[in-house]
Amino acid sequence: MIVIDYQDRRPIYEQIVEKFQMLILRGVLEADSQMPSVRKLAVDLSINPNTIQKAYAILEQQGYIYSVKGRGNFVSGGEHLLQEKRKAYWKEFDEVLEKGRQIGIGQKEFAARLEEYWREDV
Repeated sequence: MIVIDYQDRRPIYEQIVEKFQMLILRGVLEADSQMPSVRKLAVDLSINPNTIQKAYAILEQQGYIYSVKGRGNFVSGGEHLLQEKRKAYWKEFDEVLEKGRQIGIGQKEFAARLEEYWREDV
């Protein structure tokens, strides 16, 4: 489910947060399903449980998961999170388009690059 890239310069907890975010947003982890326990995930990934705990705390702060005392962590409903991610994506996309326009990239060039991107096996 989660694979850590030790060549990645980002901290391990950030990688865990990102992977769980994507699993939740894509619906792989369904709303109200239980997350792996901190201890089990730490053993499975061979990393310190404090690292998992930190990742879970960030996911909880961001609204991706919620905790139930004595029962563990559970996936929050992901629809509003997905909408927020998409909103942030489009804002970032608009900023990139504006920067391109400022340096002289025209609509045809943008369209050609976009077409090229979707032809690639992504």
